[in-house]
Amino acid sequence: MENRPLAGIKVVDLTQIYQGPYAAFLMAMAGAEVIKVEPIGGERLRGHGGDRTPMSFAILNSNKKSVTLDLKQDKGKALLCDLIKQSDVLLENYAPGAMERLGVGWDVLKTINPMLVYGSGTGYGLSGPDRDILAMDHTIQAASGIMSTTGDADQPPSRAGGAPCDIMGGIHMYAGVLSALFARQQSGKGTRVEVSMLESMYFTLCTELTSYHLHGKLSERNSARSPGGSCPYGRYQCKDGYIAMLSVRETHWANILDVIGRADLKGDAAYGSVRQRLKIEDEINEMIESWTRTQSRDDAYMAFRQAKVPVAPVRDVGEVTRNAHLHERGMLHDMVHEIMGELVLPSSPIRYSDYDDVPLNFFPEVGAHNDEVYGGWLGLNNDELAELRSSQVI
Repeated sequence: MENRPLAGIKVVDLTQIYQGPYAAFLMAMAGAEVIKVEPIGGERLRGHGGDRTPMSFAILNSNKKSVTLDLKQDKGKALLCDLIKQSDVLLENYAPGAMERLGVGWDVLKTINPMLVYGSGTGYGLSGPDRDILAMDHTIQAASGIMSTTGDADQPPSRAGGAPCDIMGGIHMYAGVLSALFARQQSGKGTRVEVSMLESMYFTLCTELTSYHLHGKLSERNSARSPGGSCPYGRYQCKDGYIAMLSVRETHWANILDVIGRADLKGDAAYGSVRQRLKIEDEINEMIESWTRTQSRDDAYMAFRQAKVPVAPVRDVGEVTRNAHLHERGMLHDMVHEIMGELVLPSSPIRYSDYDDVPLNFFPEVGAHNDEVYGGWLGLNNDELAELRSSQVI
């Protein structure tokens, strides 16, 4: 058997867009055999496929196999059930009730395979008064409280960059399924694992919840200031960009003064504690920025980095894809796809010291593994496969 954490685990992946596909990607990169089950036209995120395949699809679907299946046809449902008999995990992030309406929900599948771990990812959960509300990352940011804490008070609440709710939902889905697989080793029973995006975001507000508990209210939104009360804490303009920097300890503050040439303030009581500095935060930020504006971004970053101050350059997305640190660690890979050309694709951010790395393979073309899975897993012959194709079941 391959020396990988999830070697031998078979996953049926019915997921779409970001949340579920990320959970399935993490399983694939841990060595599981992940079969991505798609409609005949392909998952919606594929778009038109070929050289127009979105980068997001390519990133989230590496190391999977693709089969097509029409779950609205009885033969399609029967094929899914045959796959489930041989599988360890099913992942889906349809709207609540969708799988039941198709006739292949948890209550049906657990009778077919009592050891099945069924992972369900939704926006609001499978129960509760809000369960049927349409959920997207943007709306979950609003509903979870993240949006109310992002941006500045003189502007409308802001959307956080990226897709944090989708990805946090996927991380929790992955963790829940792994926990259920571990429990199955002792009990011999499968279970349904339910994860909601809304609930997955709650713990990201730890700092804001602490402030609310202490004061009974939240400070006004201010993207340049710390919700936890650190000072200095901000983004500072340089000649050609910005750095992000903060002081957590008094040694950091002292080192910042050394870098900007204001060591004379080290003994000044007005700057002697975080509480004192918060009273004159604007003055302090202007003092720091009067120095950073004279520096290139990278020079300012290196000066504070060498002084052991928490700091980072504000990189754009293109810079991140070229980041030498991420490439050297094997997180990012320069690859050439036969249709899409040059790509930078990520591996899993999870590493295992005593297991073999899983080589990164391109996402599959839609239905690329129909013969391998339906013929190999289920033992269908060529005539049976041809009949399924002609009737558009696969």
